[in-house]
Amino acid sequence: MTKTATVALVGSETLLGREVRDLAANQGAFALRLLAADHEQAGTLARVGDEPAIMEELKAESFEGAQVVVLAGPVESGKRGLELAEQAGIAVVDLTGLAEDFPDARLRAPLVEEQQPEADCRIHVIAHPAAVALALFLRRLHAHEPVLRAVAQIFAPASEHGRQGVEELQQQTVNLLSFKPLPQKIFDAQASFNMLARYGTDAPQSLEEAELRIERHLATLLALAGDGEGVPLPSLRLVQAPVFHGYSMSVWVEFEALPGVEALESSLSSPEIDVRGADFEPPTSVGQAGQGGIAVGAIAPDRNSSEACWFWLVADNVRLTAENGVAVVRQLV
Repeated sequence: MTKTATVALVGSETLLGREVRDLAANQGAFALRLLAADHEQAGTLARVGDEPAIMEELKAESFEGAQVVVLAGPVESGKRGLELAEQAGIAVVDLTGLAEDFPDARLRAPLVEEQQPEADCRIHVIAHPAAVALALFLRRLHAHEPVLRAVAQIFAPASEHGRQGVEELQQQTVNLLSFKPLPQKIFDAQASFNMLARYGTDAPQSLEEAELRIERHLATLLALAGDGEGVPLPSLRLVQAPVFHGYSMSVWVEFEALPGVEALESSLSSPEIDVRGADFEPPTSVGQAGQGGIAVGAIAPDRNSSEACWFWLVADNVRLTAENGVAVVRQLV
């Protein structure tokens, strides 16, 4: 690894872009070249850690000397970044899922992987953060206590839709309290003070599509984990929660033989999994903000099923995605 490696970050002002900037500054493994998603923001001053940096315009010359391109959104700039990276023959790390259907793309999540993909892989798509969190949890659990079945209720944050989702939830909250009409460009429904099992028909993205993407990514990650017989794919249900950041998940797991809660806590504990025992408050999305990996707590046996147990998981979706993306970049440079 070289300190002088240069990585071009497309969409450096997005939520994901800011997180990548923070991680890159803390780890110091490569130099970031900030590329603005919007040409109007080119030339503005930003920061990478404590160091000032100028956001450059997204054009072919911006990729000269770069070893890797990181796509942090939004869609239009991501498409342009992909096109320019292909022309320059540079590896791409996609945090947005834009390149997921490309034939030479590979799904990546270094926190879960047993080994890196083949060396000629050019496009690395970072897996959905909910899929990464569940794969990390289930794989660790199954390695110690064989899992028969699992069900996961996933509560999604507004930040999965980027800054626009956060701003719409915030504005809906303000407007509700002042009895004004609600903006509904992202959710096409009231997301504030509400739970949604489905977005409105005019929403640009649907919960069903996101749910299928999580399931698809989770199946791939569990298959890549190399755990012998493997972990059974859990049943999933995705719900939009009225929160700005962080996934929360209520997971039911049935074992061949249920060990004690203390044994489960011991099995799960690892550098990537912060386990909160019965003497501590259960983890929250607010408490997990800015933290890597996942947190697990509120572990309780199911009163109606002798071999099953409930778990509460939280993960900072933006941090988890950026964390895996920077890990891939470090491998590449």
